[in-house]
Amino acid sequence: MQPGWVLLGVVTAIGVVRAVVAPGLFLPRSYQFVPLVASVAVLGLPHGAVDHLTPARARNRRAGLRDMATVGLLYAVLGGLYAALWVLVPVAAFVVFILLTWLHWGQGEVHALGAIAAVDHLETPAQRALTALARGTLPMLVPLVAFPGEYRFVAETLVGLFGGSLGPLTGVFSATGRLVVALLVGTLLSTTLALGYVRADSTRGWAVDAGEVGLLVAFFGVVEPILAVGLYFNCWHALRHVGRLMALDPAARESLAAGRPGAAFARFTRDATPLTLVSLLLLGGLAALLPTSPAGLADLVGLYLVLIAALTLPHVVVVAHLDRVQSVWTPDRMRLTGDGHS
Repeated sequence: MQPGWVLLGVVTAIGVVRAVVAPGLFLPRSYQFVPLVASVAVLGLPHGAVDHLTPARARNRRAGLRDMATVGLLYAVLGGLYAALWVLVPVAAFVVFILLTWLHWGQGEVHALGAIAAVDHLETPAQRALTALARGTLPMLVPLVAFPGEYRFVAETLVGLFGGSLGPLTGVFSATGRLVVALLVGTLLSTTLALGYVRADSTRGWAVDAGEVGLLVAFFGVVEPILAVGLYFNCWHALRHVGRLMALDPAARESLAAGRPGAAFARFTRDATPLTLVSLLLLGGLAALLPTSPAGLADLVGLYLVLIAALTLPHVVVVAHLDRVQSVWTPDRMRLTGDGHS
């Protein structure tokens, strides 16, 4: 049983009980921010701080200066351009943030299903792409349907940091807009699960897929979005990606095989710490681009989310390269470790 299942399952159960016993009663936002704040040092931000080593490790070799410089340039160019978009057209940058995170979190789910859960029903690249699109709607769109007011608060906070307003985006928070979003989510999820059921050689893998979808729909449907996304980011998406990275590192892989996960995680932490600290320095630089200083915890967390957005764009490119090496989007069997092939 995976840790993410347990934690999200417990929180979902609490959310369901609360919805029945005390509907409308929610945690204060200051408490909801705790997982996002914790992600600065625990799993969330660090999970992308090993990107400078990942392409080389995926091919079973040590990362050299050229490898690190290439990834560094990628981050400087793509991250810098995206940060500029936040300054120039913040509402467009927010839309890109949602679409990019939708893509990236769905992207990570496909690898986890194929290489870790060992499902056998994602037979074609098109089916895997459909699954990625469907899975990405869970953290990005289900909260919009269930908690439009909270979703709008986050959107206005991020855009407002740069002096922007939501403008035409306000329509998506209306009853009609949410209905359209709900139909999109339902269509994507039901289609991919139905197609998977037809193609599954055994029901076990499909049941894992369907069970995770059911858990995540319930989780994002009853848990406040800020809290839910923070927990999902740390304890589901980032945790799975860290496990994938540890499997690429020969020393960490040996520790895992020897039953010493603590040693493997300590090695990951050592590798991730330098660029995690650099990212925090960039947060200060990003604050200098704001027209006014952040006012309160919500603005500070919003600024952190903008940093995460800027870092996610190059991170998606690195993960896409890793997916290619591990045959995530081809009919070949997905691989947990690099094999020296491209």
